[in-house]
Amino acid sequence: MMKLLSLLFLIMFLIGTDTFLISPLLPMLREGFHITAEASGWMVGAYAIGYAVSALISGPLSDGWNRKKVMAYGMLGFTVFTFLCGLATGFWSIFLFRALAGICAACAAPQVWATIPAIVPPQKIIKSMGIVTAGLAVSQTVGVPIGTYLAIRSWSTPFFIIAAFSLILVLLIVSFVPNIPPAAQDKKHSLLERYETLLKERKARRTFLAYFIFQTGNFAAFTFLGNWLADKFTMRVDEIGSVLVFLGLGNIIGSFYGSMAVKKIGQHASLVIGIISITILYPVISYAPSVVYVKIVYFIIFLITGTIFPVMMALLQSLSPTARGTIAALSSALMYGATTVGAYLAGLFYGHFSGFTSVCLFTAVCYLISTFLWVKSTVLTAEPLQAKIKENSNVQ
Repeated sequence: MMKLLSLLFLIMFLIGTDTFLISPLLPMLREGFHITAEASGWMVGAYAIGYAVSALISGPLSDGWNRKKVMAYGMLGFTVFTFLCGLATGFWSIFLFRALAGICAACAAPQVWATIPAIVPPQKIIKSMGIVTAGLAVSQTVGVPIGTYLAIRSWSTPFFIIAAFSLILVLLIVSFVPNIPPAAQDKKHSLLERYETLLKERKARRTFLAYFIFQTGNFAAFTFLGNWLADKFTMRVDEIGSVLVFLGLGNIIGSFYGSMAVKKIGQHASLVIGIISITILYPVISYAPSVVYVKIVYFIIFLITGTIFPVMMALLQSLSPTARGTIAALSSALMYGATTVGAYLAGLFYGHFSGFTSVCLFTAVCYLISTFLWVKSTVLTAEPLQAKIKENSNVQ
């Protein structure tokens, strides 16, 4: 089991590295391609658009296919187009290749989230979600900083390295991931029928909307962190990478050990207190007097985020045990759709209003709205997941 979870961890690590790497590279790409700060946000948005559109289609379809094959082919395409990103000669070529890489990642990543409930004992789902989520956290702590250091010589080098490791993961998926064929009834439903069945309940609609708005604020602030550090503190790309180490370190600790806090105070309190806490922290960070202050506050923010993200994923997966691929794909599509919206709006705020201060205020407003929707969805006040896990274990 640990070998398989380690592989799923590495998949999310690599996809996360590719996703987050573009942010600290924006100042370099902006200068190299001679584009504005506002336009540079679309290099993040391109990947997000491709991911969001693809996930909405591939996710429901994957509920009727073998998850292992979908994961392998998705990672193979991700390998090819990430490599081509390193060969981009201008804004539109990297926009295209980033979008195609996002499309392929959208085929692979949702299978990771959908595979966990299918192969992991119920009582270990949240812990396993935390381990795999840590792959995203480690990508920020290790992958992205390493990528920024490699980019000192050439911005294309990180893309070539990611592509090489991605190819290795394709071979490991073929060797170690078990076949997960669909249930017979899952082959009978059309794409639209799967979404209709999932979203017919108000609880599900509000839960997904809460998740979307949370991620909109989250990625609005993250996308322009690199630009802000370069503009305010005149930091080089490698120095920006050193700041991201603290973000990822906080996320790692939250992902690995946050489940203990969730177990003690419950999912409802963990999620609400966590979101409210980072809502308070974001507006003050834009007034940071030094880089040290930025590192400390962002460490705390991502420590909290690493704790509550597995809770969000577990709550989303609990909406329907028969549509896990659809849920995973929809949640991923919403996350990357939120990345697109957040990056675009952050570009407008950053370029035309009060710089990073307005971006952080926008993020705080998104978090407040998200908290309200999480509570209104009733998913937090429903039967606790721990109780459901215990009940399922007794039945088995």
